[in-house]
Amino acid sequence: MSISEPLPREIRCVLIPSAGVRLLLPNAAVAEVITLAGVATVDDAPDWLRGRIEWRGWHIPLIGFDHVAPLPADAPAQAARVAVLKAIGNRPDMPYLAVLTHGFPRLTTLNAELLLPTHDGSDLPFGVKAQVLVRDDMAVIPDLEGIEAELVHMRAADELAASAL
Repeated sequence: MSISEPLPREIRCVLIPSAGVRLLLPNAAVAEVITLAGVATVDDAPDWLRGRIEWRGWHIPLIGFDHVAPLPADAPAQAARVAVLKAIGNRPDMPYLAVLTHGFPRLTTLNAELLLPTHDGSDLPFGVKAQVLVRDDMAVIPDLEGIEAELVHMRAADELAASAL
């Protein structure tokens, strides 16, 4: 799309339940939704990095959003799934991220009138770019750029520590 073309009137999006929040992403960002299996732990990882999973030959980071809003204690048990997302940083060594989900992602079509910002100006938790109201659902737009940047920084620090040994 060139700069002179008008923006689309509607955008196909997906609402992904993750912990106690819904993540709002463009539908094109989701590569696949799979059943959670085989999470490899990451030493000294922050609470939002749940580990790594293997998917189609890639070892990709698994992100959780419990630090934003944990599931309520009385929430019904659901099979954990993973939404594999296309990374946006154009890094050949990290083409995908994975997000832990609780329930099924839901497709929706949005336009500017259906998406209302709800942020009050306070600091947002790590990994959150914005808080919005989508129809009657509260959602967050994840900060994928910030998450990817932190993952790259963590990888560089690990490689530096390993080379010092």
